[in-house]
Amino acid sequence: MPRLSEVIAALENLWPAERAESWDAVGTVVGDPGQEVSRVLFAVDPVQEIVDEAVKLGAGLLVTHHPLYLRGTTTVAASTFKGRVVHTLIKNDIALHVAHTNADTADPGVSDALAGALDLRVVRPLVPDPSDPRGRRGLGRVCEPEHPLTVRELAARAAERLPATAQGVRVAGDPEAVVHTVAVSGGSGDSLFDHVRAAGVDAFLTADLRHHPASEARAHSSLALLDAAHWATEWPWCELAAAQLDEISDRNGWDLRVHVSRTVTDPWTAHAASTTTADTMGAPN
Repeated sequence: MPRLSEVIAALENLWPAERAESWDAVGTVVGDPGQEVSRVLFAVDPVQEIVDEAVKLGAGLLVTHHPLYLRGTTTVAASTFKGRVVHTLIKNDIALHVAHTNADTADPGVSDALAGALDLRVVRPLVPDPSDPRGRRGLGRVCEPEHPLTVRELAARAAERLPATAQGVRVAGDPEAVVHTVAVSGGSGDSLFDHVRAAGVDAFLTADLRHHPASEARAHSSLALLDAAHWATEWPWCELAAAQLDEISDRNGWDLRVHVSRTVTDPWTAHAASTTTADTMGAPN
């Protein structure tokens, strides 16, 4: 059975902290390096219901994509929801480790997992990491489907393959336009429009698209936009990361059980569609 320090070293090898953005907060948040770990739980969000799931599972380590404290804090009092998370973790000997933007740009990373969930072949990074001589790391991915799809078909595939959320998948553009190439980026992606346009792709699938950037992107070109829920576009990484740790565990002869949380922590819980039109793509599912 490995010690936490050994597991963390393996995770840091996959997602080195120095590759995170300067504003990010990654790495180990709580945990005793000397404690033994027998179970690991992967999830997107370090919220109370995920921590409670880790307690019930008997996990010694929780690995999340999103940070617990992104902008720092002056208190971990249990009267605050984040403080209660910290108290629950420590009381139950559960460590918390975060891999955020260092997992976004990894090879393979968050967008590779998203592409894999949609059966898209990764061609190259959307925003290459200049420090990678192989040209494989970076933010987002430029992909190709096995055969051309319409925007409508790509949206339906995303709605079917990604975890179900209240939002579903919103679409901007001609539903019958043909997609030969598509850029994907797990999480918020509307800061990447310049790179998407430069890549010359037919569609861009991401999350958290705001009105003005999306409107301007549509005015620039016929680029189709597919906007899925933030949590749903990042959840496939949990399965990828768990498989990576499983492989490391087998290689090292560790008696480690790795789990992926299927608890939906997307904050949106319901959706009321506008009046339906003859075009079923007229409103999000």
